[in-house]
Amino acid sequence: MALDHRVAFAALLLVSPPLGAAAPLSPGLHTSVVFDHVSPLSSTAELIRRTFSPLAAQRMTGGASLTGHPIKIAQEQFLVYVPARKPPQGYALLVFVPPNDGAAVPPGWASVLDDEGIIFVSAQRSGNDWKVESRRMPLAVAAAEQLMRDYAVPPSRVLAGGFSGGSRVALRLAFAYPDVFRGALLNSDADPIGTAAIPLPPADLFHRFQENSRLYYIMGDLDTAGRSMQAASEASLQRWCVFDIHAAAMPHAGHTTAGGSTLSLALDTLLDPAPAKRDGLAACRARNESELASSMQRIDALVASGDKAAARRALTDLDAKFGGLAAEQILALEKMLH
Repeated sequence: MALDHRVAFAALLLVSPPLGAAAPLSPGLHTSVVFDHVSPLSSTAELIRRTFSPLAAQRMTGGASLTGHPIKIAQEQFLVYVPARKPPQGYALLVFVPPNDGAAVPPGWASVLDDEGIIFVSAQRSGNDWKVESRRMPLAVAAAEQLMRDYAVPPSRVLAGGFSGGSRVALRLAFAYPDVFRGALLNSDADPIGTAAIPLPPADLFHRFQENSRLYYIMGDLDTAGRSMQAASEASLQRWCVFDIHAAAMPHAGHTTAGGSTLSLALDTLLDPAPAKRDGLAACRARNESELASSMQRIDALVASGDKAAARRALTDLDAKFGGLAAEQILALEKMLH
């Protein structure tokens, strides 16, 4: 996101006062649903803290504490599908981000949602043309918080999901909000993490993502571009010590939504109550910590030599790579260089 867009996002401080609670919806498909719960997790301050690097967040806020929300929830509309029966273990929830503005349950998915007891929700006007941080993500988080409250859905049974460009947002939701989403259903597109575009979140959130989250990629075997994106995304996750990753290829399929059997397998895997895979986590974290320490030492050496210009460039690289995982160190170095 360009800096002018970040500044514009920081200016979207639209305060939405809490409204009265609404009754849960009856089973079936509901369109044009309006929610009433204002989630603090979708506030401007939380979105900036969770989705921008330390230096980017500092430039946006000037170090001030921001208030307000980028959306007015009472003015938004959602599509909600409630299964016919509530399973004995309670409902699960899939918050789906579409690539276009018309929210809909993808073909063949309703019967799977019924069988699995999964509530489906998708925001209107949340397609690829809208900003990720100031609209698509807060809409998804607000929907999750509303339906978790209305149907007593625990975070261990809440998933983000999406198709195409919406799949890329779903990964960011699981990444930035591991306290809300157990994991993500990534259908035909994905991005690498730990980049200037998708920086690592604060350490407490990132450690939770590493330890508890589960991801499932679904790609058509004829979707060459999507499979290449998946490979880059998976490699970045493993580089950053995220190991509970699963994938399914749809035979003879291109860039398309999952069929019923593939979807069912993915949802069963994502909602499996078994702990997330953590083999090798400690050793992987140690390697990353060693790399961070070496980068810090290099910047210290540049400062000591008087080459502040090179030190600033190295700090920018460090900010892009380690993001919120090294927020305290990055901001301390930034202060020292001014």
